[in-house]
Amino acid sequence: MAHPSQLGLQDAASPLMEELLHFHDHALMIVLLISTMVLYIIAAMVTAKFTDKLILDSQEIEVIWTVLPAIVLILIALPSLRLLYMMDEVSAPQMTVKAVGHQWYWTYEYTDYQELEFDAYMLPTSDLTPGQFRLLEADHRVVVPATSPIRMLITAEDVLHSWALPALGVKVDAIPGRLNQTAFIVDRPGVFYGQCSEICGANHSFMPIMVESTALNYFEQWSAVMSEDA
Repeated sequence: MAHPSQLGLQDAASPLMEELLHFHDHALMIVLLISTMVLYIIAAMVTAKFTDKLILDSQEIEVIWTVLPAIVLILIALPSLRLLYMMDEVSAPQMTVKAVGHQWYWTYEYTDYQELEFDAYMLPTSDLTPGQFRLLEADHRVVVPATSPIRMLITAEDVLHSWALPALGVKVDAIPGRLNQTAFIVDRPGVFYGQCSEICGANHSFMPIMVESTALNYFEQWSAVMSEDA
């Protein structure tokens, strides 16, 4: 998760987020090179004492500053389009979880299991124990098996919400009357935090998302216990 004074993105916990980080670094390097070149040209033009008529009128320089930006845009657009298709791809999920946004909590339904459904509310500050994070802890976690393709179906019951987990590279709007879907693979065990990322009312800041990735045998035990409690 994020830490105080962090400037970059969170560490990737899924293959998709790793690709997003690589694209971020790729685009940032191009921006840095363009900024450096523009600053150098500005400094050279301000400090130079001479004028060359070949620079004032040149077909070659016209071609260069037309073709070069087009090549740069292609270098950015091709990886971006590849990532967009990867983010929309839902291929052979092993499990489906439905998230329903309410004012101001989430309901989760494990559609592959009978009667495995629960609500997730934010833990009040007075109930937190040492080591827990304010505004990020929920009374129920979404538990998923690690290294397994998971499909998320996301909708809302009242107003617009957004189910977002930065470490997994997931952010999907929850819209009343519409069922959106996304997929992710958590590549290591751990607990990952997110929040509702769409302004949804007075308690918008109090809709945390907790996803716990565990080994498959622990997930089966957890699902059995939750089904019995239900």
